[in-house]
Amino acid sequence: MTAAVAGASGYAGGELLRLLLGHPELEIGPLAAGSSAGRDVTEVHPHLPDLAGRAFVDTSALTEADADIVFLALPHGASAAVAATLPAGVRVIDLGADHRLVDAEAWRRAYGGEHAGTWTYGMPELPAAREAIRASDRVAAPGCYPTAVTLALAPLLAAGLVETEDIVVVAASGTSGAGRSPKVNLLGSEVMSDLTAYKVGNHQHRPEILQALGGLVDTPVSMSFTTVLAPMPRGILATCTARLRGEGAGKGTEKDTEVTTDALRGALLTAYVDEPFVRVLPPGRWPHTSATLGGNAVHLQVTADEQAGRAVVVAAIDNLCKGAAGQALQCANLMLGLPESTGLTAQGVAP
Repeated sequence: MTAAVAGASGYAGGELLRLLLGHPELEIGPLAAGSSAGRDVTEVHPHLPDLAGRAFVDTSALTEADADIVFLALPHGASAAVAATLPAGVRVIDLGADHRLVDAEAWRRAYGGEHAGTWTYGMPELPAAREAIRASDRVAAPGCYPTAVTLALAPLLAAGLVETEDIVVVAASGTSGAGRSPKVNLLGSEVMSDLTAYKVGNHQHRPEILQALGGLVDTPVSMSFTTVLAPMPRGILATCTARLRGEGAGKGTEKDTEVTTDALRGALLTAYVDEPFVRVLPPGRWPHTSATLGGNAVHLQVTADEQAGRAVVVAAIDNLCKGAAGQALQCANLMLGLPESTGLTAQGVAP
C-alpha cells in the first residue's frame, strides 16, 4: 500500500517519513511540501538518506496521487482545503487541528476562521475509539499536549477517583512543538538555559483536552492549563493534578484521604494493561522525556498527595512521535486493517 504526505518538510512530516521508511506494509508515495517543492528531500531531512533523489512536489499534485492513505502534516487551518481536493474513498489522517473539535465556536475561538467539520478523533486508547477509527476514512490525529494530558487523567476520571473541576496541568514541551518556521523566540540563543511560560490561560489545545476528558464523565470538566517552553528539541512532560474524591480528601491527614496511591495506580494499570504503547512505571520511578525519545510510548506515574488532597499524574511523551507522527501511524494501521503496532515501537533512544 502507498502513503502520501502533505507537509512533508516539517518536523512532524519528517518524523512521519522516518517511521514510514521502517514500515513493512507501506511504500512512500508523493511527498508534498509547498514552498519546498522541487527540493531534494534530503536537503531538508539529511537524517533520511534512503530518500535521496526524491523531490518534494507541490501540494496540488496530491489531487491525482494514487495513494491508499494520505497524511496531512500541515499547519492548523491548512488541512481542510487540501482534504477537500482529495478523491473520495482515499483514507486521510489530519495531524493538524482542523477536524478535532466538535464545537465550531470553540474552534473559532482557539484557531480563528471557520470550522471545517469534525472527523473521528484518533486516540486509540480512549474507550470505543479503535472501532470508530477502523470504520473511518477521515481521522483527526490528536495534538501533542492533549495526548499526554488525556492519557494521564482519563482513567482517574472514568473511575470516579478525582473531581471533574479544579484540574490543574502544567506541561513543558520542546521547541519542535512550535513547528519549523523560523521564529526569534525559538533561536538557540533565546531558548538555551531558559524556561518560558507561554499562552498562559489561553492555549489552543485546552478545548481539545476538555472535549476528550468530558466525553468520559457526566459532569463538566474544568482545567487550568499552563504550557512551558523547555530548552530541548523534543519531548513533553505534563504534570496533571486533580482533587481526590471522598469526604476526607484535602483535610491534610493521611487517614482522612479515602483515595490512595494504590487506587490511583490500579486505575491506570487496569485501563492500560493491554495497551501496546502506554507504560505505567514501577512505584517510585517518575517519567522523564529522554526515555520516550524516538518511541511511540507514553510513560505514566501517579501518586496521592494526601496533604493537598490531590492526585498527581506525570506523563512523558515524544511530542513528534506519540504526540504526532507515531499516533497518526497507529491510526493508519487500524484504518488499513493492519496490526496497530506495525512499524512502531515503544522503545526509546538513549543517550
